[in-house]
Amino acid sequence: MLDFNTIWRDAATYDQFIEKVEKNTGLWEGVYRTTTVPEWAMEKVAQNRGLLRMIILAEDWCGDAANTVPVLAKLASEVEGIDVRILKRDENPEVMDQYLTNGARSIPIAILLDADFKEIGHWGPRPKELQQWVMDNKDTIPKEKRYPQVRRWYARDKGESTLRELLELL
Repeated sequence: MLDFNTIWRDAATYDQFIEKVEKNTGLWEGVYRTTTVPEWAMEKVAQNRGLLRMIILAEDWCGDAANTVPVLAKLASEVEGIDVRILKRDENPEVMDQYLTNGARSIPIAILLDADFKEIGHWGPRPKELQQWVMDNKDTIPKEKRYPQVRRWYARDKGESTLRELLELL
């Protein structure tokens, strides 16, 4: 059983995490800067009527994290009642190993908690539609050719799928 209260206390705020980002810096900053939180997402969080906490397992080198975590951080910065902390996957295997995807330490993983640090649910590592496409093509399209297509998908989606899927947990 994970002690989310302690994990939360030890995790970095989004700003603390970004200060130490060494890889994909432009992408992390650009996605955050250009993200607009849709009205429906703000209303969904407001309807919850309670503090929500989100612990996100991520690493700066992960393209999926760079495309989704800034969207979740922007949601938290613009909507009262939700707060985000980032936990480095590689430094926290005891947490990561509770959220494996098909046996792999795939990130990002967002763990949604209530005000009492009880898990509501988790999301990740990608929006379902994109995850399905990646899984369907991982054996036929080399990773270096697949990633530009993944990036275009994220750019077109503008974080909508990530927000919808995460907020469905409420």
